[in-house]
Formats: sequence, structure tokens, C-alpha cells
Amino acid sequence: MQTSAETYNDTVVRQFAIMTIVWGIVGMTVGVLIAAQLAWPVLNFDVPWLTFGRLRPLHTNAVIFAFGGSALFASSYYVVQRTCHVRLFGGPLIAFTFWGWQSVIVLAAITLPLGITTSKEYAELEWPIDILITVVWVSYAVVFFGTLVKRRIAHIYVANWFFGAFIIAVAMLHLVNSAAVPVSFWKSYSAYAGVQDAMVQWWYGHNAVGFFLTAGFLGMMYYFIPKQAGRPVYSYRLSVVHFWALVFTYIWAGPHHLHYTALPDWAQSLGMVFSLILLAPSWGGMINGIMTLSGAWEKLRTDPVLRLLIVSVSFYGMSTFEGPMMAIKTVNALSHYTDWTIGHVHSGALGWVALISLGTMYYLIPRLFNRELYSLKLVEVHFWTSTIGIVLYITAMWVSGIMQGLMWRAANADGTLTYSFVESVQAMHPFYIIRFAGGSLFLLGVLVMAYNLVKTIAGAQAAEAPIPAPAPAH
Repeated sequence: MQTSAETYNDTVVRQFAIMTIVWGIVGMTVGVLIAAQLAWPVLNFDVPWLTFGRLRPLHTNAVIFAFGGSALFASSYYVVQRTCHVRLFGGPLIAFTFWGWQSVIVLAAITLPLGITTSKEYAELEWPIDILITVVWVSYAVVFFGTLVKRRIAHIYVANWFFGAFIIAVAMLHLVNSAAVPVSFWKSYSAYAGVQDAMVQWWYGHNAVGFFLTAGFLGMMYYFIPKQAGRPVYSYRLSVVHFWALVFTYIWAGPHHLHYTALPDWAQSLGMVFSLILLAPSWGGMINGIMTLSGAWEKLRTDPVLRLLIVSVSFYGMSTFEGPMMAIKTVNALSHYTDWTIGHVHSGALGWVALISLGTMYYLIPRLFNRELYSLKLVEVHFWTSTIGIVLYITAMWVSGIMQGLMWRAANADGTLTYSFVESVQAMHPFYIIRFAGGSLFLLGVLVMAYNLVKTIAGAQAAEAPIPAPAPAH
């Protein structure tokens, strides 16, 4: 096939892909440390900056925005160029999105251990950093949508619909939830008060899960699973239905985080109903991803990268069944504030988000450096180490959480509580050790992957891929 002299801009894709692995190791290492602190509190060493309360937001920001964010930037920039047959739009804005995003991450890594925080979950960063996030995100939108506008392929592939929705929704969520009144350079107070603040926060919090941690990664699923499997997506019509159903439904589900609080009962019920409806588009997407392997199931035996991607979609299905179930008020009465929620979050975070990101990096990095993957055997080791780690982690948290919920509600015949809170904490201890072991195994798998990729790209000369020449007009 003839190619034009023009090439894709893969420099920024390479930068984000490498930082995905770097920040993954950093964020997961902090996660393993705080998991250890819950089992052995002495590990905070009586140093304020190393306490669980300071490191926990550092962990969540590092794994969601540093690791997950870098994976989303890398994959969306790669996919939008390949599906549009054009070079990225935006000139200097392209490099700015990389350096700006890394600056946000470094500022988070400095301010959060110092206790500089808004205390809003997943939105802890103070107002000067929020402004930088906004500038970077608007630049990202200009680059992505500018590339779509100048496309040479008339059709907009479904992965780009998911990436586009994720970019727009995250911008809206960030601007609304981060509205604040600054009182000094590093301190501000939310523009909302009381129950309104809680409602806005969980509208943001659950949709950060819905759009940052779901829609963007579904964009990855719809491009990289068909590519790795060498098969077309199972049902293109289903992918479009999946997109619109997910976008319309997810945005309403946030109130399920506020069951049995001061939030009006009708708002809690609305969140529950939309959470249950959400099961349909979520499972439609999961089925579409897995059934893409129709006629090529045997590839799972020989291709550990494909297995990583398919297992991630299986975890997506499991998490999106468990979430609506936990949103039912009667189930939530038992699960709320317990480790069951932690198990649910990590079945999605480790099983879905991390595995599909890492599978995508296995696809991308060898191609970006024009090399064969160093060792498929090491991918196999990574797959089993991380998968066993996830299973240990989430089953420990399920058992611990259900036990907690049952201990908290257990009552004697005279109406007094059977167990003190301290007794429930004591009972959780062995499960925290298992959680620490599971997290350590997952991190070990990522370290194996990092070694494999370093060996893959050692001495490689990065070559820009040519853009296919336009087909001759008929």
C-alpha cells in the first residue's frame, strides 16, 4: 500500500505510555504500603506525612489520574490518529498536555502528604492545581476533537465516541464539583454547603468512576481487543446502543453513595433505580467485548496479552453486576461503610481498569518502539501473579465487609449491641493481611511487566508510523 510522507505523532503516545507504567508502580506501591499500615499500624513510623490519612488520597490520585490518566491519554491519542488517518491536531498544545498532566501529578504528590486537601474524595487537590487541571483538560479536548474534525475517514469509530464522552463529562464534573472560595493560596472552601455539597460530590465521585474509569477504558476495549484478537467487534450496533444507554444512565447513579443519610429519600431512590438500569448497558458492553472472540477462542490459550484484555472485561462485568446490587437499599444497609465497598471498588480498579490498561500497554509499547515483545512467558507470569492477587484482595474484602456489617447490626435481646466497634476491627485483622498479600502480588506482576518492557525497548530506535495515503477517488 502506498503511504504519504506524513507520519502519525507517536512521540506524545510514547511519553504517556512509559509514564503509565512508572505511575502505576508508584501508585500501587503506595497502595501496598497503606494496606500494610491497616494490618500493622506501626508502619506509619509516627511520621505525619506517612500516615494512612495522608497517603490514601495520594494512592487514589496516583492510580486513577496518574496511572489511569496517562493510559487514557496514550490510548486516545493513538486510536484517534489511526481511526481518522490524520496526524494529531494542536501543535504545541500536544506537548503541553503531557507536561501539564505530569505537573499536576507531581503537585499532587507534594501537597497531599503535607495535608493540603479539600477533603473531597477523588477531588482532594486544592484550587491552584484545579485551575491547572482545567487548562490541561481544555487543551486535551482541543487536540482530540480537533483531530476528529480534520479526519480523512468519514465514519467516527465507536472508540472515539467513548473517548469524546469521557473528555466532555470529566470537564463538566471537574468544573462543577471543584467550585470553591479560596481563602489563601493553598486553602479553599467548597461553594456548596451541607447535603448539597455531599450530593454534588457524589454526582462527581460516581461519574468519575462512570466516565474517567469506565467510558475512557471502554474506548480502549473497543479498539484494542479487536486488534489483538484479529477479529471485528462482535456487534457494531450493540456498541452504539451501549454508548448511548451508558451515557444517559450513568450520570444519575451518584446518590446511591448517600443511602441512609440526610439526602432526601426520593433522591436516594432515584440513584438506586438508575443504578439498577445501568446493569443492562454495562453487560451489553461486556458481552460485546468478550464475544468479539467468537471464532477465535483458541487464541486465549496462546496469547496471554489477549487473555489479560478479556479477563479485564470479565471483571468489568462482575463489578457492574455488584455495583447495582449494592445500590439496592436493603443490600446497602449491610454493605455501607464496610470493606465490601473496598472489595467492589478494587474488583473494578484492579480487575477492569488496571488489567485493560496494562494489556493495552503490552499492545502499544512494542509497536511504538518497532520491536517484538521481549518475552511472552513473562506476560504469562504477570497474568497469573496479578489475577491471583486480585482474587485474594477482593475475596478478603468481601468476607471482611459482610462480617463487619453483620457485627455492627448484631443486637442482644435487650436491644444493646452484641459487639463493640473495636471487636469488629479486631476480627478484620486476618483479612487485612490477605488484602496486603493480594495487593503485593498485583504489584509484583506489574514489576515483571516493567522488566519485560524495559528489555523490549532497550536500544530501540523509535520510528514514526506513516499515515496511509488516501484511497483514490472512484
